[in-house]
Amino acid sequence: TMSSTDMMDVDEDAPLASLAPEAGSAPGNWFTERAKYIPVRLTMAERKDLRLCEAVLSVSEYTSKIDATGKSKAKRTQLQLQEICAVLTALIVSKDYTAGREVVDSRMYKDHESAIQDILEIGRRHKIMNPEKMRGEYGKLIYMLQDSVTPEVQQLLDMNIVKPIITVHSYLAARGAQGVLDDNLITIATREIIADGEKSRQQLNKESKEKHRAIEYLGEKYASRNISEDEIKLCLYSMGDNHSFLTANRDPVDKMIQYLTKLFSPTDIEPGYDLSISGGSDGARLSHSHEKQYYYVLQSLTLWREIAHDMFRLWYLSEEDLLDLEHRYELKDTGQGHQRVQQAPRISSAMRQVLHHTQQRVGKWIGSSVVHLGDSNVPNALVFIDKYTQVASILNPIVLVLRQIPELYKNQQVARYIDEEFGGCSKLARDILLDFFRSAFDGSGADNFYDAGSCIDGRLTSAWNWCSQISSKPFFPIFKLAGFSSFDGEFQK
Repeated sequence: TMSSTDMMDVDEDAPLASLAPEAGSAPGNWFTERAKYIPVRLTMAERKDLRLCEAVLSVSEYTSKIDATGKSKAKRTQLQLQEICAVLTALIVSKDYTAGREVVDSRMYKDHESAIQDILEIGRRHKIMNPEKMRGEYGKLIYMLQDSVTPEVQQLLDMNIVKPIITVHSYLAARGAQGVLDDNLITIATREIIADGEKSRQQLNKESKEKHRAIEYLGEKYASRNISEDEIKLCLYSMGDNHSFLTANRDPVDKMIQYLTKLFSPTDIEPGYDLSISGGSDGARLSHSHEKQYYYVLQSLTLWREIAHDMFRLWYLSEEDLLDLEHRYELKDTGQGHQRVQQAPRISSAMRQVLHHTQQRVGKWIGSSVVHLGDSNVPNALVFIDKYTQVASILNPIVLVLRQIPELYKNQQVARYIDEEFGGCSKLARDILLDFFRSAFDGSGADNFYDAGSCIDGRLTSAWNWCSQISSKPFFPIFKLAGFSSFDGEFQK
């Protein structure tokens, strides 16, 4: 079990680095610090165990059984142990039938402690790197681990099924190869090469070859008896995966900030493009002037951008809070069903740090700076992290539709429709953004200011409320023509 001394404290005053060093520049300690929270990419052998982990968890009904009300503490502990053992038995039997038969007879799970830890850690590691995956399975897994570390269950289970996430830093440090993180070539070896239309094919090929050569060189340079070239490359690829994650989750927020600052001005109001909102009008629960709303949207997007940039660290801290025995959860009715309400000191401190950094970047702060954690709105760190992994699900479809409008306009019939209904491509794009910047940041989505309003959590609630009303928007046919299906994506996979 992770003790409080093993877990990382958060220095709220420590500055946050929002951008990676440029390719070819000195890395400083940026990669060393990031590597402490970046999971190592799964190997082919680990992917086989991942499929087993997903399959077992998909048929488990752990949370629906354990968190049902009306059980005594003793009955709940007995049920926890019973369900945990059922999952462990399934893992062992599926992996090795002969060993599984012996476990069914002897109940000696401790003989397989290391193998079970490895399989469950692979599932957690995969989820962190791919937030859109395992959307049902991960909740069961982390709640099962949360129950497994309690003294009551530990006394009967007599084994620990939790192990720390294997990060790039811990992997390299265990093999004495962390020097690779300080090498100047790491900025080239891990950079993301994006065909964004601005770079020529020749330039992209040049960058790709430079990246490949840097990876090969670093693999040879830092390989030793303790670590192979392929293992060094695995870590470099894992760092590159983080850049890919940022491209998919942080860049849409950057693009929306770019749309806001280029197409709207805080001081000059163009006719028909007034961002001001009035409480009680069009579902709004906040009243802001054009300038105030402009900065309110800007600071909200900037906050989401910083959270996406720091997501791996926040997820790492969230797991530590969830598995912390010093702050155990209580099962409470929050108004949204019975939830595991648990304090989350590490993620709270990290969020205050991110919020402080955001406030310094935007220069002024409008609205509440309350961060809901451990209450009826955000019961625990799992709910928090799940909320903020959804930011890209909200913004990505909008960005993709806006990029697709010029392509749609090439079709003669669609072009005539856009001209007649919306007054052209540029006006259509601005109308979509105007509606989003007004109605997705108006405090709507709940019936009181504590649950929605201008608090940190409430800003996301309002954005989801806008998403739920997309089918009633006049520009919804354009979304469908651009290939939009939903903001939520595929739930299972």
